[in-house]
Amino acid sequence: MQHPLENHIRNVPDFPKPGIGFKDITPIMRDHLPAMIDAMSAGINWNEIDYVIGIESRGFILGSAMALQNGKGFLPVRKKGKLPPPVVAQSYTLEYGTDTLEMAVNDKKARVLLVDDVLATGGTLNATRALCEMNHFEVKGMAVFINLSFLNNFASSGQKIHSVLTY
Repeated sequence: MQHPLENHIRNVPDFPKPGIGFKDITPIMRDHLPAMIDAMSAGINWNEIDYVIGIESRGFILGSAMALQNGKGFLPVRKKGKLPPPVVAQSYTLEYGTDTLEMAVNDKKARVLLVDDVLATGGTLNATRALCEMNHFEVKGMAVFINLSFLNNFASSGQKIHSVLTY
């Protein structure tokens, strides 16, 4: 069954490079952000979450809104060189290149929810999970708006991911 928000996705062919079909969720964020945050927050056991970790950049928007709605703190995961030291870093491969993510060093144990807009190959979420393990964070869940399941093996690996839309 199609989710009502799916009608507002703009499909952009050959972006950011030829052969990639980009699913633009900006119209949903512009016109239906409360419904989007409700849908992403549904099914999360918020009693098990201390902080929401948002992944640059749309994960900042979605994750901070989810944290605010559910009375939790928010922490950013940023691209290399954007956070002041000390940081931990993790490189990863994404569907069209490589990059490095960083997170501020933490020594306090906590339970976290990872949030991003789209799960494609899984490189970004896996790198963020590795950063959490380096930082005493227990990953209790992962939430995305769109899971492009044909590009990743999260289901077959037993990794649980909460998504509003799955392709």
